[in-house]
Amino acid sequence: MGTMIDLPDHDLTAYRADPTAEFRGAVVVIQEIWGLVEHITDVADRVAAQGYVAVAPDLLGHVGLTPEVGARIFGLMSSASEEDRLAAQPRMREATTPARQPEFAAWAVPALRAVVDLLVDEPGVDGRVGVVGFCFGGTYAFALAAADTRLRAAVPFYGGFPEHADPATIDCPVLAFYGEDDRGITDGVPELEERMERAGVDFTARVYHGVGHAFFNDTSPSRYNADVASDAWQRTLAFLGEHLSR
Repeated sequence: MGTMIDLPDHDLTAYRADPTAEFRGAVVVIQEIWGLVEHITDVADRVAAQGYVAVAPDLLGHVGLTPEVGARIFGLMSSASEEDRLAAQPRMREATTPARQPEFAAWAVPALRAVVDLLVDEPGVDGRVGVVGFCFGGTYAFALAAADTRLRAAVPFYGGFPEHADPATIDCPVLAFYGEDDRGITDGVPELEERMERAGVDFTARVYHGVGHAFFNDTSPSRYNADVASDAWQRTLAFLGEHLSR
């Protein structure tokens, strides 16, 4: 079980989970569009169980999309009732619109860099910091990798590449996961692969057949795929182990 910490200089709180054994490095875990809900703190706990300090910043709490608000909207959007799902859509738009504004990104990337500041020189971490992000957090995993050369590994799950980011500024290997049926994001992967290759980035995109967006989220029965999620998780751990062990 982790604890909440404060980064007051950036008006940011975060969930932190520490390993019980020897540290293998640190991982920033970036949330889905639902906020810092239980699924994300559970992922942070799972990362910590592998020997990494895990910090999951509550980025969306900065614009009022608290875990409680996110969980309520997620529950409605995942409801078997069409009436509930339709009723949730305007609430979802209202809650997430602030996070889609340019000024949010202008705040969020430096705030994420402050999390790296917190971790990079900690005893036992010794500069070995990576990032894993999901959906909205996948996009910000790309953004952090493009903004901070201290990262040693980045693992975006089904996140679009940020519009204003430059692959040429990414200095770490990237392993990205996608669902084939998530066409709005996955259709752009071939072009992104070309951009990454031109920029000289060590970029691997893995597209899973027969699944769509959020296939890793085990709190979403309609989207979760246990076999694919397990495969992606094992590949994530192997990737982190390879690049954060140096």
